[in-house]
Amino acid sequence: MDRTQVIAGVAKDLHATEKAIDAAITQTTTLVQSMIGARALLEVSPVAGAGSQAKAMETIAALSEARTAIVACHAELQKDHRKMGWGVYAVGPVDKPDDWETPVGGTPPTKGHLRLA
Repeated sequence: MDRTQVIAGVAKDLHATEKAIDAAITQTTTLVQSMIGARALLEVSPVAGAGSQAKAMETIAALSEARTAIVACHAELQKDHRKMGWGVYAVGPVDKPDDWETPVGGTPPTKGHLRLA
């Protein structure tokens, strides 16, 4: 296996992990929504489901921390990749920022780009 294939394999796994964490966050928020909707339909007191709903929300918070960590891992891998002089490999979505330290909106938007309101 050559270097390009090895790097592409790591990038593919990283992208899959990021996608899986986002999917888990989405699924868990759907669960919370379902719990609230079911409680309302069944006319059950909010107190009755408070404990289980709080645990589901703790899960969302933990997944959010996991997402932050995997994004930081991505940034570190990108830095290491550039330090080693391995050039550019496009695996996964290519519409990502080059500068991980500058938050979105840190620079003025250019024509044709979306901006945060």
